[in-house]
Amino acid sequence: MTYKYAFEGYNKELMSRAVGNSLGISTKQSIEICNFVRRKPVVRAKKILENVINEKEAIPFKRFNSDVGHKPGIGPGRYPKKASEAILSLIKAAEANAQFKGLNTSNMVIKHICAHKASTPWHHGRQRGVKMKKTHVEIVLEETKKQDPKSESKKTKPKKVEVKETEETQKVSQSKVEKSKIETIEKPKVVKEEPKTEVNAPKKESTVEESKKEEVKVEPKTEAVTPKEETPVEESKKEAQEDKQK
Repeated sequence: MTYKYAFEGYNKELMSRAVGNSLGISTKQSIEICNFVRRKPVVRAKKILENVINEKEAIPFKRFNSDVGHKPGIGPGRYPKKASEAILSLIKAAEANAQFKGLNTSNMVIKHICAHKASTPWHHGRQRGVKMKKTHVEIVLEETKKQDPKSESKKTKPKKVEVKETEETQKVSQSKVEKSKIETIEKPKVVKEEPKTEVNAPKKESTVEESKKEEVKVEPKTEAVTPKEETPVEESKKEAQEDKQK
């Protein structure tokens, strides 16, 4: 009979799992242990459960904490030894499955762990009026890739090297600043002029051409001819000619 895990997205190449059916442990205690151990590295989780068994470290009870005594620095907590032993053996079984697959068990993390209430049959004999405590516990481990500290140091950004300025470099920088200030003061503001539209005016003729035209235009002066006064001899001759013609 195959068990249906509550975890989805199981990857066979990077994960390993194990399940404990109908374990004779308290469901409430196992739920508190699973909540405290979830998402922790396997090495750390095993050490916590071993400390709980030896009563060196208590499991904090955050859900089922009615009438639960307080522990220093934790609050309500207890040492559920029987449940811790069962869950520790289950973690070791899942770790062995990962080792069988060839995964690195030192980098394993508890990806998923949960506890469900199983069927509760009646006790036999003198305790026949009391039901048994049964719990299903399932666990999934995942391998994580740890980065080497050397590679992390290479990825870190290089520190900026501060260059100490000598007296000469300070003088040069001050002179540059002073020059830039002088240039900003001396440079007048440049005003952009709009382009003027020129009207096509008639071309002026040169002085040589104007003088030639004036010479051509000058007309010769006409002198008034006064009629000559005729002498009496000439008058007599004209009259004689007119008489002949008649």
